[in-house]
Amino acid sequence: MSELRSQPSRQTVAVIGAGISGVCTAAHLLKEGLSVTVFERSSIAGGIWHYDDRVPGDPPYPSNTPSLGDYEVSQRGQFSYVTPPSEQRNETPQNLTFRVEANNYLSDLEAHFSPPGPCYRGLRNNVPTYLMESSLGQWPEGTEPVVGQRDVENYVQGLAEVHDVNNQTLFHTRVDEVKKTHDGLKWELRSVTLEKEELGVRLTERLHLFDRVVVASGHYNMPRIPDITGLKEWKTRFPARIIHSKQYRNPQRYRDQNVVVLGAGVSALDICRELDGVVNKVYQSARGGQFDLPVSLLPSSTRRVPEIASFILDNDERHQHFPEEGQHIPGKIALKDGQVLDKIHHVVMATGYITSYPFLPHLHSDTAPITEPGEYLVVTSDGNMAHNLHKDIFYIPDPTLAFVGVPYHVVTFSLFDFQAQAVARVFAGRAKLPSQKLMRHEYERRVLERGLGRGFHSLHQEGKELAYVRELVEWVNEGDVHGEGRNDCNMKGHTEEWLAGYYEMKAKTRGLFPGRGIKSVAEDTTLRN
Repeated sequence: MSELRSQPSRQTVAVIGAGISGVCTAAHLLKEGLSVTVFERSSIAGGIWHYDDRVPGDPPYPSNTPSLGDYEVSQRGQFSYVTPPSEQRNETPQNLTFRVEANNYLSDLEAHFSPPGPCYRGLRNNVPTYLMESSLGQWPEGTEPVVGQRDVENYVQGLAEVHDVNNQTLFHTRVDEVKKTHDGLKWELRSVTLEKEELGVRLTERLHLFDRVVVASGHYNMPRIPDITGLKEWKTRFPARIIHSKQYRNPQRYRDQNVVVLGAGVSALDICRELDGVVNKVYQSARGGQFDLPVSLLPSSTRRVPEIASFILDNDERHQHFPEEGQHIPGKIALKDGQVLDKIHHVVMATGYITSYPFLPHLHSDTAPITEPGEYLVVTSDGNMAHNLHKDIFYIPDPTLAFVGVPYHVVTFSLFDFQAQAVARVFAGRAKLPSQKLMRHEYERRVLERGLGRGFHSLHQEGKELAYVRELVEWVNEGDVHGEGRNDCNMKGHTEEWLAGYYEMKAKTRGLFPGRGIKSVAEDTTLRN
């Protein structure tokens, strides 16, 4: 595959996703003078901070293979593709168009085509706004440290508007495949756009060619559903009573009932807090993993219980009708310590997400174990990490492909903005990447130090995030071939004001995670990217 070389400034770049990662990336690319097209499945910028009353469809129980992503739901017989006669087709590679007929109800079509995200009505930031700031723009004067979802969404959309990202974005457009052209000189991107018409909708497929591609699609697309004995049967029998946290919207539907929440991350904590004072009982099931939040953060009404061993249906009620609203599920939940939970009305799976880039099928393997990614795979069968990326950004075999937003347990808006700046400068030819050999050596050293799995991308340990940004800034500035050492052209790191706020935040939460190196609840987030 090709090495990244210095290129003219009007190189074309595709950015996949218009959340904070995509908006920052597109804005910085535009500032560097590159030609940018952003692809966004939904109707608006904002990513996971955009609230939608609708809920996504059910994921498979248990999870499907990572390469399918959440596209598996949208492609399950929902649309019928109609290829027009050759004389009605534009054969130009950049605009090869196919008409698509769809007969489903419009709202269902849109929800299948672009599944609503995990944002729930009561979502608030758990990192202060004065830290969640892009270099592209400040928060409005007087913004409180903790705000609601709508304020955060407005901030992201404001950046997109001010920096002309919206005008470069194809909304209602899903990227179905990205691959290299036969000569290896360009990236061929196949997209599908949902277009509303007077009598319904149509889906139009197009082909585009780009010099560079940035994946900024986020972490929170493909829900992870564990393979627990009996869970599939419970879901099949009582589909509306078993959901993933991505489908959670507000606590009112659970009033005066008993709820089991699986998981001990931030999503699980937030849901338990929202249910407090509304439901009868909440049981939070935790596996005792490295990143479980401490029991002390849970509301007093929530009882933490061990990992679930199995879901059991009552034999004498197996064939009865679905329980009426307010009636509990006719079954029990067995825990691994021998306890049994009964009279449960709802189960919320706050069990996280699978790393998945379904539009890059050639970089996936649904059979290769995590220990055998080779030098080319990005996602293996476990879906726990992204392999073969230099500094969690550049695809080592061909760094004309980059990823923004991969790291976990960070101050997301700030860190992803730094990544976006690095990508923009490299793609504009202002900064030079190390040789493929050196990038490979650094990546393999990180694997030895951190091990494989989700923790590979975690910067939760004290000082790791600050060191990552410092190294990124130093590397970019050292290789800035146009800045010529001028301070006004240099990429700027964290400001003293930002660092003071960061240390203050850590001091307030210090001691919550004794012995684990985690000093801040904000660093242990699982939803705020």
